[in-house]
Amino acid sequence: MRTLDRYIARTFLAACLLIMAVLAVLLSLFELIAQLEDVGRGGYGLGSALLFVLLTLPGRLLDLLPVATLLGGIVAMGLLNDRGEIVAMEAAGVSRARTGAAVLGASLVLLCTAALLAELVVPGLEARARRMQAAGLAVDEGVTLTGEGFWVRRGQTYIHAGRMLGTGVAADLDLFTFASDGRLQTAVHARRAVLAADGRWLLREVVERRVADGAITVHRVASQPMGEFLRVDQVGLLGLPPASLSTPDLLRSIEVLKQSGQNADRYAIALWRKLGVPLSTGAMALLALSFVFGPTRGVGAGYRVALGTFVGIVLYFFDQMSIQWGLLLNLSPVLTALVPFVLIGSVAALRLRSIR
Repeated sequence: MRTLDRYIARTFLAACLLIMAVLAVLLSLFELIAQLEDVGRGGYGLGSALLFVLLTLPGRLLDLLPVATLLGGIVAMGLLNDRGEIVAMEAAGVSRARTGAAVLGASLVLLCTAALLAELVVPGLEARARRMQAAGLAVDEGVTLTGEGFWVRRGQTYIHAGRMLGTGVAADLDLFTFASDGRLQTAVHARRAVLAADGRWLLREVVERRVADGAITVHRVASQPMGEFLRVDQVGLLGLPPASLSTPDLLRSIEVLKQSGQNADRYAIALWRKLGVPLSTGAMALLALSFVFGPTRGVGAGYRVALGTFVGIVLYFFDQMSIQWGLLLNLSPVLTALVPFVLIGSVAALRLRSIR
């Protein structure tokens, strides 16, 4: 990469990081206000709320990466334009295509970094935050959260669940029932447990081992009633949002939900958005160029930033609403996840095409 290309890329990245820092402050403030409603419940104090905000901040920033790219691009390219550097580049024979290529190259750095964070960092931070929140809010005196899932005590039965899906499906369950004298009576393993509409739980793919008179008998059944397990209000606290899961976890969750006869669209949309968000980010970088090379080139920096902020907010809310519309209308998860990219890409292409 030539010196000029590196200069454009550095300016773009610096502006994007500045916008991300501003968004981090605003998002943290809004989330803290939301968390204050739960402060004082159980053992959930202000310190826990602050830690929850910090742990979940990277995930929320990744969700706003396309908007940050748009605003960062407008600020960076606007700065170069207002200082006369764009005019000097064009006078020296530097094409707009080359300038755009430098910006896209820099956005690729952002995308690669974001992809690594989304797969390797964010899921662990989200899981830790949710476990801490659930424990602090005193989900139930009979529920104990661990590093791998959680334990639930119901009478003389101890239940371990490997993970909880937000739609009411628990995966990898082990149930141990003891007699009053402490002897193990039954040990049951189920691949999953499904919350029915009436609030009762049903075990699926069950292997039951009964201990009696020193002998162990094994029974295998496709399904059986579970009895008391988790209340509906506890399910949301113990599960992780689909958007915070890594790709392997999303694939496993989709498989478990489909095998349980549950709707997996929310998880499929989250999976396809891992492709859609990077594409939208690249399209936002191109859209930012149109604010400098297009009709708004001669206006003030404040106007460009204000207009870009408005466009970014509109596109962000459209992106979020498209998920709800897709779920409500039962649209294809692929279509639901990629519609924002198609819209942003079309707007960017039309604006850039109009530039002479």
